[in-house]
Amino acid sequence: MKKRTALILIVLIAFPAFGQKQDITKTGWNFGMLPVLAFNQDLGFEYGILFNLVNFGDGSRYPNYNQKVYIEASRYTKGSGIYRIYYDSYTLIRGIRFIGDISYLPDRAYSFFGYNGYESVYNPNWIDPQADEYKTRIFYNYDRDFLRIKMDFQGRIQGDRLRWAAGIAGRNFRIGSVDVKKMNKGQSDEDKLPPLSEQPGLYDQYVEWGLILEEEKDGGFITTLKAGIVYDTRDAVSDPGRGIWSEATLVTSPKFLGSDFAFTKLNLTHRQYFTLLPRTLVFAYRLGYQTTLAGKTPFFYLPFIEPSELVAARSEGLGGAQYNRGIMVNRMIGEAMAYGNFEFRFKFWRFTVANQNIYLGTNLFLDAGRVVTPYEFDDFNVEPGADDLSDYLKPDTEKIHYSAGLGLKIVMNQNFIVSVDYGMALDKQDGDSGLYILLNYLF
Repeated sequence: MKKRTALILIVLIAFPAFGQKQDITKTGWNFGMLPVLAFNQDLGFEYGILFNLVNFGDGSRYPNYNQKVYIEASRYTKGSGIYRIYYDSYTLIRGIRFIGDISYLPDRAYSFFGYNGYESVYNPNWIDPQADEYKTRIFYNYDRDFLRIKMDFQGRIQGDRLRWAAGIAGRNFRIGSVDVKKMNKGQSDEDKLPPLSEQPGLYDQYVEWGLILEEEKDGGFITTLKAGIVYDTRDAVSDPGRGIWSEATLVTSPKFLGSDFAFTKLNLTHRQYFTLLPRTLVFAYRLGYQTTLAGKTPFFYLPFIEPSELVAARSEGLGGAQYNRGIMVNRMIGEAMAYGNFEFRFKFWRFTVANQNIYLGTNLFLDAGRVVTPYEFDDFNVEPGADDLSDYLKPDTEKIHYSAGLGLKIVMNQNFIVSVDYGMALDKQDGDSGLYILLNYLF
């Protein structure tokens, strides 16, 4: 397995004043910054920085904000990275919430484990250089360049609780085999990856066998239109303690807007929050379901989950940091997917630093998910050679995937949330564990 270590530096310029009973009401612009440093054996060193700027206006909406700007620029030395500008405003357009996002997300080793969860067999020995069955560390990866430009809008139907949602997004994908020569730069002879001609990855084999269609294997351009309805009674946007968020969203990719592939999806999401101890303990859960109503999704778009608004740089799963912590990202992809997240959030220490409201917290979580409607592939010609077909595919074996774990939260002004989550998969077919250092609560 690839091993990754990450270091995040958080600098506080004053000692905490313990025992603050009430938060300071924040006004105007507030600023947060987070340097990032990481290492991955195949991708190289990661370095970068992110900024989070929040405008509370006159403070009458605190802890909710008027505007938020998020900027991130981080890259690995071998080409992967995140370059993102995100803007969220309740005041730019009167009576309308506007969310804009421009992101370029190159990934030199994007995860791909096949279709339909457990119906695609995961063999950890194939990516373990110490195992007798070793193939290559990047067997379950392909190369992806991903550019996204999107705009979302929300407006009132009835008060602040019932809202309409609409949006448009353009996404361009360039996909291919992992660049082994680039990966091997700087590696010792014993750590170098075998050439693709000697050992192709799963993506390359799926292309050869017809499990990835010729018209999809290089990616393409997808424009989506979105329309939905949102019911929101949360007491805070970024760090809710009570209320619900329920939504239904239709997303369609029509060819008349330039899309290379046509399909329509329905996304249903319900989140709910309960304060069990005031300012101390919250129970929160999220349930989600997404299905394809018309058309057929190209293989590279199967991981995408389409809620009414995008918070993190990626909304892809199931598995990984955004949906099933501890399970390998993209372990479950299909035409319809369901998932659930359940967690207790304990805020155990509140204090102030340099006139900023800070609290430390922890969260105990259980995540679950599965493919409900499989991705169908009727016409294919699998010739695994030395491997048996059952080494790759086991039909009708999909079931619920579970993971569980613990997290740490460092929160400033209830809007700049440094989140560290460690999750463990409860089935070895889903991997071992994952450590995620991101911003914001999962939901």
